[in-house]
Amino acid sequence: MSEATTGKLWGVGLGPGDPELMTVKAARLIGEAEVIAYHCARHGRSIARSVAEPHLRGDQVEERLMYPVTTETTDHPGGYEGAIAEFYEHAAKRLAEHLDAGRDVVLLCEGDPFFYGSYMYMHERLCDRYEAEAVPGVNSVSAASAQLGLPLAQRDEVLTVLPGTMPEPELAMRLADTDAAAVMKLGRTFSSVRSAMAEAGRLDDAYYVERATWGAQRLEPLADVDPDSVPYFSVAVLPSPAYAARTSGEQAASADPAGPDARTGELTVVGLGPGPAEWLTPEAEQALAGAEHVVGYGPYVARVPQRAGQQRHTSGNTVEADRAAHALDLAAQGARVAVVSSGDPGVFAMASAVLERAEEPRWHGVRVRVVPGITAAQAAAARAGAPLGHDFCVLSLSDRLKPWEVIERRLDAAGAADLALAIYNPASRSRTTQLAKAREVLLRHRAADTPVVVARDVGGEEESVRVTTLAELDPDQVDMRCLLIVGSSTTTTVERDGSTTVWTPRTYGERQQQE
Repeated sequence: MSEATTGKLWGVGLGPGDPELMTVKAARLIGEAEVIAYHCARHGRSIARSVAEPHLRGDQVEERLMYPVTTETTDHPGGYEGAIAEFYEHAAKRLAEHLDAGRDVVLLCEGDPFFYGSYMYMHERLCDRYEAEAVPGVNSVSAASAQLGLPLAQRDEVLTVLPGTMPEPELAMRLADTDAAAVMKLGRTFSSVRSAMAEAGRLDDAYYVERATWGAQRLEPLADVDPDSVPYFSVAVLPSPAYAARTSGEQAASADPAGPDARTGELTVVGLGPGPAEWLTPEAEQALAGAEHVVGYGPYVARVPQRAGQQRHTSGNTVEADRAAHALDLAAQGARVAVVSSGDPGVFAMASAVLERAEEPRWHGVRVRVVPGITAAQAAAARAGAPLGHDFCVLSLSDRLKPWEVIERRLDAAGAADLALAIYNPASRSRTTQLAKAREVLLRHRAADTPVVVARDVGGEEESVRVTTLAELDPDQVDMRCLLIVGSSTTTTVERDGSTTVWTPRTYGERQQQE
């Protein structure tokens, strides 16, 4: 097959078990190879070889790579990981001898070589010295979906593939966060996986598939499976929720939320506050505890404690309208939904996005309420002292949703009115010039020594609060995680206990009134 002086390594995916699901290329390479290698346990039998057997010539060299340990214990000084690493090193040397002799090697791999496949460990040890190529195969997740007759995911749904060896709390969180899922590596992990499914509220929707496409195939609802009967070659599947809802008629039943049999859902937009859990209000905590679905930007959803039966839906930071529509759809189907925002949801956050989308006729039956939270401006001001003690303005420098001309006009007006300013979104990777322009505008109306608070990650692990002046403010030291507070003409600084306290008096002095 190869004309090189050294042989070529092929990682050939055999598919999930049915020999007819092997690709044409895989069958051809197996038939042409000079050396056929495969993994096996101590009993010597190999599932991979049994699948490939119809295509073996009978005169090929066979390299049986026998695992020293599978699930049993080992007396190797490095434990299980040490024993397996040593095995792979020895196996790689055996294959290298054939490759050095100019013989091509086909290493058989159930499923797909690079999808939890054993081939990858040979590939990483040999690909820098020899030509190496993986031939993809039908993986067990695709086979399980086909045998169930249920689609894994459709349209914008997210499919997550997880190992059953993951710690149960993290597994439950990830199952709640995704639309559809497949959990690999069951066997002894099955009880933990089942508990995680229940904790995530997904157990009733999950299926168990054992030896997909084999003669001994087994399909059952996951909740009905005896943990003692589960082998390693099995997978847990959460298929497409949209498909399940459509085929079960749930969407049709909930299309008219005002109908006599419809369940009335509710959407609550919840403010998480800017950082630590102790800044979460009791009302917000109660709303989160009662929600069946939590929807939001990924890092914010991660701040919500996982609760049994609660499903989580995460998305990126720039899809507010789509996120609102998804949450409204869930509520229209009768669910209790919480949309989460950092800080207060009504301040540059999700409340307005939800209320705007809720104006569309299809969601008129959905009740929307807003639960407030501590704002980033409040948290930053408290850390500095009381710089917002008098009249102030809250303004965002982001020109993603409004033109810079509008921002500049508002900055000029706030400066002329002698208002203190809390400035959100002062900079980002793509917005590097706005803050310098804003400083120029404010210096038309403010003294150079006007106090400026630069608060970063308030309440977080990287919190820093420093006080500078308007003239000395360095835009290069400000990023998206910062909030700025620019004082008014009356804002004062005082040194207390080695730090600078900033405050604005509630009274307005005679000098300002005369000016």
